[in-house]
Amino acid sequence: MSKVLIFIGMTVGGWLGWSLGERFGIMTAFILSTLGSIGGVILGWRIGRRYLS
Repeated sequence: MSKVLIFIGMTVGGWLGWSLGERFGIMTAFILSTLGSIGGVILGWRIGRRYLS
């Protein structure tokens, strides 16, 4: 289940980062999408560790 939470966090974080950076250009969108994905992985991992372990 933890892997599912990580996948969901990565997807939502990447989408959110892309949406925020899209206004400023494709490179900004790419960078913020990457950072959002990393944040989503960390958040999904922490939620899985805290509530499912």
